[in-house]
Amino acid sequence: MSRPVISATGLYTPPNSISNAELVASFNAWADRWNAEHAEDITAGRMEPKPHSSVEFIEKASGIKSRYVVDKDGVLDPKRMTPNIAERPNDQISVLAEIAVKSAQEALAKAGREGKEIDAVICAASNMQRAYPAMAIEVQAALGAQGFAFDMNVACSSATFGIQTAADFVRAGHAKTVLMVNPEICSGHLNFTDRDSHFIFGDVATAVLVESDDRAPKGGWSILGTHLKTVFSNNIRNNFGFLNRGDPEGVGKSDKLFVQEGRKVFKEVVPIVSQMILGEMDRLGIKSSELRRMWLHQANAGMNRLIAERVLGHEASENESPTVLDTYANTSSAGSIIAFHKHSADFKPGEKGLICSFGAGYSAGTVFLEKTA
Repeated sequence: MSRPVISATGLYTPPNSISNAELVASFNAWADRWNAEHAEDITAGRMEPKPHSSVEFIEKASGIKSRYVVDKDGVLDPKRMTPNIAERPNDQISVLAEIAVKSAQEALAKAGREGKEIDAVICAASNMQRAYPAMAIEVQAALGAQGFAFDMNVACSSATFGIQTAADFVRAGHAKTVLMVNPEICSGHLNFTDRDSHFIFGDVATAVLVESDDRAPKGGWSILGTHLKTVFSNNIRNNFGFLNRGDPEGVGKSDKLFVQEGRKVFKEVVPIVSQMILGEMDRLGIKSSELRRMWLHQANAGMNRLIAERVLGHEASENESPTVLDTYANTSSAGSIIAFHKHSADFKPGEKGLICSFGAGYSAGTVFLEKTA
């Protein structure tokens, strides 16, 4: 049986960044416009005024300081408050596939691979641009890859679920080189007029190349073990879909975008993820002292601090649990992969680390790795 190895990763970062100050100015201008338009109802007590946001509120609630987006002007326009991404004709590559390909090209170059050497492509992301044809098949065609391709969606845990799926293909002999991509245009499903969540998400694309150990180049990451878990919850939800578009008057309703009950999510997800990690460490015989670094899902700084502390037995340092949330914001499935991509080059052979995701579903995934020689 072949042993799966992560041989390389790739990252595509959009050129446009929005600071908290810029986002707050846009939101507050929108709120002022809304309050002025509904002044009569607000004065009569039939409506509540929209409160202002602030940089201090955002950083205290999340730890986010800025985010990258594919379109900045649309998001910051108080008359629009949503990205302006033009539709493309069917003979052009789609936006989601385009950014996935860019991240994949970096991973392939690092591993010394060409697209034709890929046996399978998995596109694992929270929000697909369309139902079909699969985004993964479009990426496969753009790269000149072989074999098969398919999409999968497990919200913020899509990447870890994708890595386990890729590893299983390698173990079973169905593929020797599997490309797993996470194109996330999260700004498209975020309600930028909701004060409690208008700051949460950013856009990005990541790629992970999983190969059999007899094909992978030296210096990769042996996959020691993976574990996946789901528990149904309505506390993070997005109701948009071709069966849930609503009547014409319902277009733009907030439940068709990202909604969550943040306090409940924090309270319920932290113990689920902490216990899951510790249980898998026990199964694999890995002690907390042997875990050099945790590349956690980048959703909330407070959640990550608490999860890391419960696993390690002490408050984690930035070296033990690095953060990219401050500059990338929550990029859904891609967050933990960005952290791994940016903060793994200093590992020595034999050192161990953990990629961990958690999010809507609830869903959670762990991927324990060991640096190879």
